[in-house]
Amino acid sequence: METSGSSDERRIRSLPSRLADQIAAGEVVERPASVVKELLENSLDAGARSIEIDVGQGGIALIRVRDDGIGIHPEDLPLALCRHATSKIVAVEDLGRIATLGFRGEALPSIASVSRLTLTSRRPADTSGWRVAGGESKAVPAAHPPGTTVEVRDLFYNVPARRKFLRTEKTEFSHIETVVRRLALSRFDVAFSLRHNQRQIQRLPATDGEVRRLERVAAVCGRGFVENCLEIEAEADGLRLWGWIGQPAISRSQADLQYFYVNGRIIRDRLVSYAVRQAYQDVLYQGRQPVYVLYLDMPVEGVDVNVHPTKHEVRFREARQVRDFLFGAIHGALGREARAGRGAGRGTGRGGVPGTGVEGLAQGVTDGGAEGMPGGTAGKRAQGAQRPLFQIASPSEAQARHAAYQHLVHEAMAPAVMESLEVASQAAVDEVTGPGGAQEDHPLGYALAQLHGVYILAQNRAGLVLVDMHAAHERITYERLKANLAESGVRSQPLLVPVSLPVSPQEAEQAQAHQETFEALGFEVRRLGPDRLAIRAVPSLLCEADAAALVRDVLSDLNTFGTSSRIQEKLNEVLATMACHGAVRANRRLSLAEMNALLREMERTERSGQCNHGRPTWVQLSLAELDRLFLRGR
Repeated sequence: METSGSSDERRIRSLPSRLADQIAAGEVVERPASVVKELLENSLDAGARSIEIDVGQGGIALIRVRDDGIGIHPEDLPLALCRHATSKIVAVEDLGRIATLGFRGEALPSIASVSRLTLTSRRPADTSGWRVAGGESKAVPAAHPPGTTVEVRDLFYNVPARRKFLRTEKTEFSHIETVVRRLALSRFDVAFSLRHNQRQIQRLPATDGEVRRLERVAAVCGRGFVENCLEIEAEADGLRLWGWIGQPAISRSQADLQYFYVNGRIIRDRLVSYAVRQAYQDVLYQGRQPVYVLYLDMPVEGVDVNVHPTKHEVRFREARQVRDFLFGAIHGALGREARAGRGAGRGTGRGGVPGTGVEGLAQGVTDGGAEGMPGGTAGKRAQGAQRPLFQIASPSEAQARHAAYQHLVHEAMAPAVMESLEVASQAAVDEVTGPGGAQEDHPLGYALAQLHGVYILAQNRAGLVLVDMHAAHERITYERLKANLAESGVRSQPLLVPVSLPVSPQEAEQAQAHQETFEALGFEVRRLGPDRLAIRAVPSLLCEADAAALVRDVLSDLNTFGTSSRIQEKLNEVLATMACHGAVRANRRLSLAEMNALLREMERTERSGQCNHGRPTWVQLSLAELDRLFLRGR
């Protein structure tokens, strides 16, 4: 039974304009940092070359942003505080070619609805400035230099429910610093100044040229990133990628040092993250995050930024092309730079060492395999991740399966690692007899000695090189195994009892549409019904893996990204374990010729700067560093 007046309470009515503005502000103004972001983007769109940010009490009491941009026409000042009023787009067609950071016309009115906002501006041609406050309909004259100042006081003073959810002053200012750093990296030609409670926190002068740009990158990302980064630049099909990627050795546990810009706009995008993660897949510890500052320039028509009010998310019209381009550029740069042309980390990388990839050195399991089988981090990790999928009828069948697996491992390794160091080192004997004399200069120099049966000491022009011989040989063997697998193809093993896999109708359609893709990777997957698949064969090297879970993961990737590398990743895990078992073990005595053979093969192998688990394989100690250790020159 309805109570009195309840029918009137449920009637549809228009919300008061101020309440509607505050609701809309919730999408744009999450915290003080959101205000700073919107105001800075407006300044950059206005052509500013210098921006000053003053913050009080973490942005809750005061946010003032002053720029030297083109300013606002006096008659447009009140209109600038009205919703959906903007100078950046005019027609519907403009949404498909947005070249500015802002375009919705929502930021200033949203901020004004939850704070005490004052907007002051002067165009360079005008003799004086003009000011308008939130809620006013007319601007008044005011003294002001060319440019615009937006002053925001008492944020959320009229929305106590929102204000009580703000964090401490220190935390809120930390978010503001993050926003300023992100935008400072987007425009090297603009000077930024940040003050908090009248104290100068950061001053970033405008920069030009590569060296000055790196100075700003160092100020934002830290000197350690600049000293251990690789410069990257690639261009294809209207796409240009440039910037800096961190060496795998400086990866982080969190994704807190990842800056990616599309046409100057910082974004967070799953497709981008996926492409970068795949490019680093072979050189990072599991769970570690790469670090990078990257810029993608592309036609504005190729990216849709009208996805979310915060403008952090975008959609690429040719998503697969963008993903493949990013992966290829980053993967190639890591491969070239991580050849032994530069070590685990001193100085910004510039060039790669040309190499032939996988010819040369390999170590047999006859010497290192039996000793290394029980141990090795990679082996333990890979074995721990494997879960039996099939119900075996009897113990004898289980033993037969395990024996078959071991045979497959041995067979796959045979072409790549059954040669001995002695055979591979014969070329080194002819090439070099030791440091000095008439000999070719090599980035890793020439071996001097072996330390504790673990490290190779070598001399090059720069100074001393230390090589972890097991880690280096593991990477060489791994790359060779991958090349052999790519050349010979993935072998399949039929299952005695096909596995029935329940899936969604959409997943079943994906599996049917990508049946050839599965077959190329060694899987035979057939559709049994609207929501059921049958796995009839698996890759021989993955016969002990959880094939059902792997197929599900592949289908999920296909649905999200249009492609998947899960199967290849699992194959690589097996190959990495095999490489670890087959690499030269600790305490094995090597001759100088054998050590030099290893150094030369490192110089020819992609990604040889890191082992399969992301550890550095070698480091360089310059003569200057050695001199400092012994206080020479003081």
